Amino acid sequence: MMQIIICDDEKSIQSLLKQKTTHFFAKKNVPCEILCRNSGEEVLSLAERGIRIDLLFLDIQMPGRNGMEIAKILRRQHRNILIIFVTALSDYVYEAFDVDALHYLVKPFDDEKLFQVLDKALRQYESLTDMAKLSQQTQKTPANAGIAKAADESPQPRAILVKRGGLSTKVLLSDIIYAEVFNRKVMLHTVHGDIEYYGKLTDLSEQAGADFYRTHRAYLVNLHYVEKYNATTVWLEQGTALLSKKQFTGFVRQYMQYINRQRNC
Repeated sequence: MMQIIICDDEKSIQSLLKQKTTHFFAKKNVPCEILCRNSGEEVLSLAERGIRIDLLFLDIQMPGRNGMEIAKILRRQHRNILIIFVTALSDYVYEAFDVDALHYLVKPFDDEKLFQVLDKALRQYESLTDMAKLSQQTQKTPANAGIAKAADESPQPRAILVKRGGLSTKVLLSDIIYAEVFNRKVMLHTVHGDIEYYGKLTDLSEQAGADFYRTHRAYLVNLHYVEKYNATTVWLEQGTALLSKKQFTGFVRQYMQYINRQRNC
């Protein structure tokens, strides 16, 4: 069941959001529990008591610590909380990015806008739920399963030769952060800079091996450099790559296997 908290010092806003949110998730056949709180301190108390928070509507201007301060505190321990700021001012919109907020609703807002944001929140919640399930399944797999499988496979090359004109350049696979293709050209984004050449991403993917994943027809990422991801995007140490819907489950599974391999090294 999805756990939702509405934190606002205005009772009318609490009532409105609860009514609209209940209606939205009922139409989506998603069971949820909605609690209303008047201050950020009450939300922190819930989190400290171990009560899970999946989605948090958070007013910014409240007595005591404001919503932005509360969000920063929550983010230190609870990375997966989906935060939607609700405020009459747009002054904090850039700070919202610092705490990885899902959205920033400025009062007054209409039903259409609210439901668009809730639809986005639902997709994110389902993605996080799928990731958690895949993580549990991966952890149940014997620790040496991935190693044994890798040992049976042919060893992958540690470097590739990139041909540009009459010049062949050796590129270490470990230096490639991600690759993308456009207009029949492959662009390698490496720790030393970008390298462009005519080629196919499929060929590079076959050479790269299990530490790389094709997140999208136009993108190949090195799992070593992945910092975070959601249902549509992979953020790397440098740059971002698109993640298609049909590749999402496979990406999460292979990334979890990669993490497990690193732990066993």
